[in-house]
Amino acid sequence: MAGPAKLRRDAGLIGLLYASLGSIIGSGWLFGALHAATQAGPRSVWSWIIGAVSILFLAFVFAELATMFPNSGALVHMTHVSHGDFVGKIWTWILFLAFVSIPPVEVSAVLTYANNYLPGLINPHSGLMTSRGIAIAAFLLAVTVALNFLAVRWVIAINSIATWWKVIIPIATIGVLMAYSFHPHNMVSHVHSTPVSGVFTAVATAGIIFSFFGFQQAIALAGETRNPSRYVPIALIISVVIGMLIYVGLQVSFITALRPQDMSAGWGHLHFSGMFGPLAAIAVTVGAVWWAVLLYVDALISPLGTAFIYIAASPRIIMAAGEMGNAPQQVTHLNRHGVPWVGLVVTYIVGVMFFFPFPSWQKLVSAVSLITVLSYSIGPVILLRLRAALPDAPRPFRLKAAGVLAPIAFIASNWIIYWTGYTVAKWMFSAVFAYIIAYLVWFFLIRRRPASKLGWQQAWWTIPYLGGMWLVSDLGPSGVMGGRGVIGFFTGMWIIAGFSLVVLWLALRSGQSPVEAQHCADRVKTLGSSGVDSRALAEDVEPAP
Repeated sequence: MAGPAKLRRDAGLIGLLYASLGSIIGSGWLFGALHAATQAGPRSVWSWIIGAVSILFLAFVFAELATMFPNSGALVHMTHVSHGDFVGKIWTWILFLAFVSIPPVEVSAVLTYANNYLPGLINPHSGLMTSRGIAIAAFLLAVTVALNFLAVRWVIAINSIATWWKVIIPIATIGVLMAYSFHPHNMVSHVHSTPVSGVFTAVATAGIIFSFFGFQQAIALAGETRNPSRYVPIALIISVVIGMLIYVGLQVSFITALRPQDMSAGWGHLHFSGMFGPLAAIAVTVGAVWWAVLLYVDALISPLGTAFIYIAASPRIIMAAGEMGNAPQQVTHLNRHGVPWVGLVVTYIVGVMFFFPFPSWQKLVSAVSLITVLSYSIGPVILLRLRAALPDAPRPFRLKAAGVLAPIAFIASNWIIYWTGYTVAKWMFSAVFAYIIAYLVWFFLIRRRPASKLGWQQAWWTIPYLGGMWLVSDLGPSGVMGGRGVIGFFTGMWIIAGFSLVVLWLALRSGQSPVEAQHCADRVKTLGSSGVDSRALAEDVEPAP
């Protein structure tokens, strides 16, 4: 199974577009409108626009980077080129958590809707999965993993069929809800019952930014397309724009379909029967029972379709980690279909583990949103550093005004992390710092490697960056955000903006030298063309613990 098999370049433009769009329309459309409305009321429409624009800035950045490194698992490779081995290891861990945790979110969404017709999966009082629910969730995750053992062209073909369904059903839902129940005055009703800050916190915690994460799938599969310089940027941008239009339409139709008495106590106390499956419940309330049945079917297909494609991408991130020495070499093994099968097994095992500390969609989505945005936040840093270190490197897609757009993307990423709140931030930053400490202990005490081999000169800026974000979140608003309340919400945003520019300046001064960056880029290029393990090309790459 560990033969010279290579990843196959079977993904075309439509396949990449379906991969991204199919992941964007996952469980977010089933729950996002409800949670956004409870936090921001009618202003929640702006939350979807803010989320889409933020992701578009990141998509523009990654459109250039993805075509420079058209390898599967490109984020792992480009981090090494920009800032060396230590930063590469830190961000590999962050990326691993980000990718592996999303399929459990989608599977938990299936169980949450299914509980309305299969009681006993979700505890009606706590909203958490029961032991029976966790067992069924593990089974559903196993099915999606098993299908991913097929060749990538079959993975993309299956996802393409599911994507058509996943796009049509939300669009049709907009029309059905508006046709059966339309109260346009709801768009101005009780507007001031939610704070303005709710427009922003909803982006991070209501599943909005989570819903747009699927744009990254075109990048994760870049190594399996024939023309990445053309296909990847187009797939990224079109998928985000289509997703935004669908989600804004859903938010408006959800708000206008509600009965006025449902929000009589304010949007924060919105309540109606069947809120575990909000869209289907509203369809039943307004008399569209036939459509509610179809929504329950879609609540199985849409989330599992997204879980399916994330499971396709996750082992490719793990494989890239193995190629760069951040994971055991065994994770690079491919089966006869060219699929990284060891990574699939790891994805399943770790995915099941997420069900136990976070046994609900609501508990998982905020944590996944923060760690995933953190994984993307390094993109602007990499782009600007490589512009300086490798100015003449081929860039099939070159982002215009990168000196302006990349800093904006970095600030937007850090704002989203801040909007998530300290309650979530302290858990995720603890997980990252725990890895850093464990790696340093392994590096110095077990391997007894000299400090000169660590790559600290290129990585030191990550400590004040991560620590500073943790501190501002801690000092931020209390209540829902969980901070100490020392600084106000918008004061914190201004602090984050200035802090981000300082961190960006430090990171750009700390990157690899042009010679080191070129050496690493050549090694990554060799990986993309031959599938050779990087440790055969550079003896100074230290394998992961």
